[in-house]
Amino acid sequence: MASRKPCVLVVDDDVQILRYIRRTLELEGYQTLTATDGRTALEVMEQETPGLILLDIMMPEIDGYSVCERIRQFSTVPIIMVTARDNDEEKVKGLELGADDYITKPFSIVELLA
Repeated sequence: MASRKPCVLVVDDDVQILRYIRRTLELEGYQTLTATDGRTALEVMEQETPGLILLDIMMPEIDGYSVCERIRQFSTVPIIMVTARDNDEEKVKGLELGADDYITKPFSIVELLA
């Protein structure tokens, strides 16, 4: 019996990237939830319990750092920052706020799936 893959919440304000990640994950057997801004991501988290969050940093209204920090107040769900910000200070900030990993754009889909 195959194990069920976790639901993944994908949060990115770039609709093309959001669709690409969602489609790829679904082809790999994952269920997905999506949000195009931080506020919507937090609303989704009030209603759903994903097994993983892929979280962009640069978003309107509430940035990914703030979303990560707020989620850590009530959840230990793994969070992977997926962002174009690639300097060491940005990575450290994300990890200190509670992210479990950090992938920089552009990324290979093989890296993301791993």
